[in-house]
Amino acid sequence: MTAILFWCSLVVVSSVYLTIPLVTIFADSFKVTPSQAAWAGSAFSFAFAGGGLFFGVLSDRYGRKKMMLLGLLLLTVITPLIGSVSSFSWLVALRALQGLAASMFPPSVLAYAMEMFPIKRRVTIIGFISTAFLMASIVGQIYSSFIVLNFSWSYVFYILFAVYLISSILIAFFIPNGKTQQPDGSFFSPFLRIGDIFKRKGLPLCYIISATLFISLVGFFTTLGSYLNSSLFGLSHQDILWVRAVGIIGMLVAPFDGRLVAKFGVKKVLCCGLIFAGIGMGLLGLWPNLIFLVSMSVVFTTGIALALPALISLIGRIAGEIRAIAVSFHMFMVFIGASLGPILSIYLINHGGYLFTFEVLAGLLCLSLIVPFFIRLEEPRS
Repeated sequence: MTAILFWCSLVVVSSVYLTIPLVTIFADSFKVTPSQAAWAGSAFSFAFAGGGLFFGVLSDRYGRKKMMLLGLLLLTVITPLIGSVSSFSWLVALRALQGLAASMFPPSVLAYAMEMFPIKRRVTIIGFISTAFLMASIVGQIYSSFIVLNFSWSYVFYILFAVYLISSILIAFFIPNGKTQQPDGSFFSPFLRIGDIFKRKGLPLCYIISATLFISLVGFFTTLGSYLNSSLFGLSHQDILWVRAVGIIGMLVAPFDGRLVAKFGVKKVLCCGLIFAGIGMGLLGLWPNLIFLVSMSVVFTTGIALALPALISLIGRIAGEIRAIAVSFHMFMVFIGASLGPILSIYLINHGGYLFTFEVLAGLLCLSLIVPFFIRLEEPRS
């Protein structure tokens, strides 16, 4: 189960990042500007963020497995159509539909893990899923770059058709059904429970960290890419991609979060992760040496990989029976942060340079360290 959920989480969330290396290719192929071509990614991200909140709430009513399977089946249908378009407007429209389909999976799989695994193993499985989410930011870019170097851009989506079809079969036949609440009230009644999130003490504070983590993560990728492409290093886009790929090493710590949480507590592991990430980010721009940069990027991604599963576990602990809605809102805030990350980074680079940008992002992580001290935890419940 863990291996299947890890694999499916990786291939679904990788779709968010597929088009980052394809922007210039889309601009040339469809005769649009690079800023217009970037909408192939933005359309997906906006649909993914909004859809995650919507479908996460519905998974309470219809069941986690059904939502995961429906999302994968829709991806299987929509994804190959993207590879066959001849109009840029259709490309953007289908990417938005793909984003909606993909958004059914992350909140459902996280809620499923919290419900189907015992408390002692819960943080571990969440760690594996979080690792998949983090690795997707690099794997998606490497995959599409590799396919484009050897085939046309259409094959990025044609090959994914087979990947999503196989993933659908794995979920359908090898993942047991989860808990399903009795349909109570109208179709819209579950959405009224979103307000309950803000009645749980400490839960809204967690979402500050949700946004901050991904402002920092996506801001890190944006700033590091620009920094390595500058005259100081002069690396090619392909070289930069491999430098980013080294960050996967730091992400591999996430599956071990469960043991750390069991020994030290969820809040201490969360704080430790934020400290590691802040140190890695803060030191990045101090010495323009490639080996030092790569080392600090591993420290940074290690911190993010420690903090994210602990944060999701903390949200689940506080939320209790509304954990699906709470996790859905977490995913919504994550992608709000992911959308703000590049905007903030580019603004800071233009106005203060690379070192200034790294330090401001590190400062955000350090400020978020204050948040856990205002969150009180009761004894864990199943």
